[in-house]
Amino acid sequence: MIAVFNLAVVGYLPTSESVLRVLEDRAPQASVSQLMKSELGGVIILGGAIEGGEIAMDRGEVSIYSSAERVTRAFEFIRKHPDLPFIFSGYSGRVNPKGMSEAEAFKQLVQEQGLDGSQVHYENQSRNTYENVLYLKPMMVEFGIKNEGGSSRPWLVITSASHMYRSLKIFQKQGIEVLALPVDYQTANRLRWTSFDLVGGAQNWNKALHELVGLLAYWITGKI
Repeated sequence: MIAVFNLAVVGYLPTSESVLRVLEDRAPQASVSQLMKSELGGVIILGGAIEGGEIAMDRGEVSIYSSAERVTRAFEFIRKHPDLPFIFSGYSGRVNPKGMSEAEAFKQLVQEQGLDGSQVHYENQSRNTYENVLYLKPMMVEFGIKNEGGSSRPWLVITSASHMYRSLKIFQKQGIEVLALPVDYQTANRLRWTSFDLVGGAQNWNKALHELVGLLAYWITGKI
């Protein structure tokens, strides 16, 4: 009976969607259409959407995860605003990473797409979101566009909607002003009350629990 109940909880989509939607709606979204290019210090793309490592090295091809919108939205901005500074942040989330880093894989994708990479910079040391922010901080000062008075302009952060709230809390803890552009939404405004999908439910719970555990761990350790 317990196993059947667990399967029902996992597979009944409104259960996981209700938790995941709270996380996706926690971060305020910047109105990109109203943002003038001159108001931004630059654009940050957080890693977690690209498969580098040995597979990319051996196969000569970079794979993109289900959160591909992080990459495709970044490409859109690079095309439209090639004079803005961009930073892709990420080494690997694997325990024992080998081969190409996520940052190197993103660089390869930029080249393959024929994009102007002259203003694209790469942070290839971070293993998690907290390290993303720590290693990004000096790079934002170095490469960011300043106001006439010399003060730093806010950077735009691109990452998955469920991951954005934790990311913003870390930036805030470090005293860094950023704007949020969440992508890769997994939930809609309405719950699908009649939907049952074990695979989809498991994926939703995996994303939600990953973020909830991360928030708790970062709160306990004083990172947020």
